[in-house]
Amino acid sequence: MASHHFTREWQQPKSVSMLESTLRAAAPPDVALPVDETGSELKRGAFVNTIAMLASNFRGIFTFLVARLLGPAALGTYLVAWATIELLSKIGLFGLDNTIVAFIARSEAADDRARSHALFRLAVWLALLQSIIIAVASIIAVRLFGDRLGLDRQLASAISIMVCALPGLALYYINTAVSRGMKVMRHDIFSRGITQSTVTSVAFLLALTVGLQTSAPAFAAVAGTAASGIVALALAWSLFRTASMRPAGFSYRAEAVRLLSYAANISAYDVLNALIVRMDVIMLACFIGRAPGVTLPVVGIYGAVVEVASGLRKVNQAFNPIFAPVVAGMTVHGEQERAAAAFSQVAQWMLWILLPLLAVMTFAGGTILSIFGPAFRQGSTWLIIVAIACGTNAIVGLAETVIMVQKPRVNVLNSSITCVFAFIANLFLISRFGAMGAAFGILLPYVLLGILRHRALRFVFGWRNPWANVGAPFIGALVALVPAVVCRAITGGVAGEISSSVVFLGVYFIVWRRHRARTQSGAGAIQMSSI
Repeated sequence: MASHHFTREWQQPKSVSMLESTLRAAAPPDVALPVDETGSELKRGAFVNTIAMLASNFRGIFTFLVARLLGPAALGTYLVAWATIELLSKIGLFGLDNTIVAFIARSEAADDRARSHALFRLAVWLALLQSIIIAVASIIAVRLFGDRLGLDRQLASAISIMVCALPGLALYYINTAVSRGMKVMRHDIFSRGITQSTVTSVAFLLALTVGLQTSAPAFAAVAGTAASGIVALALAWSLFRTASMRPAGFSYRAEAVRLLSYAANISAYDVLNALIVRMDVIMLACFIGRAPGVTLPVVGIYGAVVEVASGLRKVNQAFNPIFAPVVAGMTVHGEQERAAAAFSQVAQWMLWILLPLLAVMTFAGGTILSIFGPAFRQGSTWLIIVAIACGTNAIVGLAETVIMVQKPRVNVLNSSITCVFAFIANLFLISRFGAMGAAFGILLPYVLLGILRHRALRFVFGWRNPWANVGAPFIGALVALVPAVVCRAITGGVAGEISSSVVFLGVYFIVWRRHRARTQSGAGAIQMSSI
């Protein structure tokens, strides 16, 4: 009976978003979750997600090892190949990782653990099959057309090896999504944060000892993703130890059609976003020897810049687990004013964190990049531009969540426009300005995406001023900027970079404390204790 009810519910218009579906699964219309219980659950999920986000940064150890032991050229080869593999993984997944979250959540809401188990098995096999097909097709394509397209032979070799990581990535994404659908957030800490980071670094060092050299990063990436996928599979499997293998009336063929049909709407959006995020690195590699100053070592230095700046994007990951369910609940019940206030407040919280991080990358970018090696200091100017781009991406990602809940097709349209613009911008700017052009090639599309999403919030949802509370962090940053600039002007070298960063953080912290003291508890904010 529960399975039949579940099947009927999924035959709804495909424009309904995953977040809204998950929300409705978690809280049926006639059952309201207790206020304190909901708030506590969201806070626990946010805390665990933040730990997982921090653990995922251990992957930077592997990047550091490649840069230090093999140099910027080898790092460039690896990072371009990895960006390509991540894009191919989105094509191979076909949106199943996001889709299975909603399907599992609805099954659990119907108290049908056997169905959840069957869906889990189905999603794993579908993702593996699709990823293997993409991997085989990619190897054939690289071998047949690599030389004709002028692809660097080292890069072609790295891509040919690293496409073998696609099944491991598929296992990781699908099984982590299943765990999240079961409301278990901590699995990501063990599968990717610890396992992948550790195995990748160890495999890289072992590969070097046996003399693989330039191909060592590629083999290490395959080993790390395989280990991560296996651990994620084992952890997700442990959630179904007591469940039956297959519920009565369950058809794998029919459910596969439902999964893929629902995933089709998400897949295009995921691929577009993945392409926008990685387009600058991939296109910069295509201009090696064809644009001013673009060489393989320069691509490696630029890739390290993107790796460092991408930490700003992850700030969004600490807030979305809190914000997404809250704003989804408000908009589903027509509370647009409360949703706008929540959006504005969360945007302010994010800016209080993003602006000091951006300042540190601006003042001490050379020192940060020199960790990878002396040659990487030349990317300090690029780091400023790319960091602004990643910070912008983190902020506009909040608007993405709001739009996805209510008008998912608007997000697809915005991403399509931005993707085309990003391609044209990178094509023009890289060909004329090299790596600096790539930096602006990632900044300008995010600015455009922010404008498009702002217009959607104002004219589609009627939010008059969705950024009402963001002034305070900017004022605090301007106040802290003055003494930091003076300090940087009178002190040169590494000492000047570090001291100006410290001065900025100190003044900024004081301004934040004063702002917090002046702000009355609960005024204009969505207090998590009362969600």
